Amino acid sequence: MKILETLRRWFGSSNPAPRAKTASQSAQSQRRGKPRLNARDGMRVLVVDDSATIVAVLRRMLEQNGYIVLEALDAEKGIEVANAELPDLIFLDIVLPGMSGFAALRQFRREGPTRDIPIIMMSGNEQATEQFYAQKIGADDFMKKPFSRSEVFARIEGLLDTTLLPKRLNMRGVDTSEPVPAPTSAS
Repeated sequence: MKILETLRRWFGSSNPAPRAKTASQSAQSQRRGKPRLNARDGMRVLVVDDSATIVAVLRRMLEQNGYIVLEALDAEKGIEVANAELPDLIFLDIVLPGMSGFAALRQFRREGPTRDIPIIMMSGNEQATEQFYAQKIGADDFMKKPFSRSEVFARIEGLLDTTLLPKRLNMRGVDTSEPVPAPTSAS
């Protein structure tokens, strides 16, 4: 909570272009219990998913908050779009036709222009191990499908830095490495 208060003090009244709240947004913030920290208007988000429904739902949610949405229905197109457009954030499905989301994630992390773009992996599969592997090979967060509007924005909020743009955890100076276990002596 202190982080949010600090950010509000920093960006409070000097926010470049605050949006007026609609009646529904005001009602949502009252239900939410705490205000949401939104990313900057115009943030560019790439959604890579083979489900046109998931892409449409995310597009609508994100555009309603002033974000620019780029789309790809497979990993190959997602990589092409990401390299050409350099989005601020990528939502990447794990199960895709052709190249899997895991293979795409590895490629994003290897290539210079996309190496530091935060990536939120998504899957409707019940396997909890997918989350482990997604984070192990470089995902910044994991979101299970079906998801709620509040979960989408909570995931984005968790990646925001002081400029209100998403950053990879290790790009914010947070140590994301795992501790190395001490060697055990054989007796």
